Amino acid sequence: MQKLQTQHLTRAAAVGAAYAVLSLFSSVFSLTFGVVQCRFSEALCVLPFFFPETVWGLFAGCLITNLLSPYGLLDLIVGSLATLIAALLTARCRKKWLAPLPPVVLNTLLVGAVIAYEETGLTAAFPATWAINGLTVGAGEAIACYGLGMLLLWQLPKIPYFRDHGCR
Repeated sequence: MQKLQTQHLTRAAAVGAAYAVLSLFSSVFSLTFGVVQCRFSEALCVLPFFFPETVWGLFAGCLITNLLSPYGLLDLIVGSLATLIAALLTARCRKKWLAPLPPVVLNTLLVGAVIAYEETGLTAAFPATWAINGLTVGAGEAIACYGLGMLLLWQLPKIPYFRDHGCR
């Protein structure tokens, strides 16, 4: 039992570290923050489908990444909670093609709203700005989660180590 708990904790920590590093790598291309976001790290948000223990690692990695956010405390809280909730929902998915949906939908709505609020406040321009930001964030999220994330979902079970450790 202790060995299993250690494996789960190690897996969660490794995913959290990978999320933070991949996000920093995305920032080299100016893709981590801003209206157009395509964090390579978001592909990891499908991992709770196979490994529910990675939920907290994803949350920690996103929290660490969002410490650098130009959108401040609001993005730190809302963006990180969006990732946490999306990861919890992904862990409950039963079909592979649905696993990327929670992070795409939640980030589209919540991160799009954070960026819109930081740009316009609660003015008359907020709804239109939210729609535009939601679409651009959602498009980047779809590329990361459905493009790269689906590759993970289909390829991990083919690797003996992952097949032997829970990939179905």
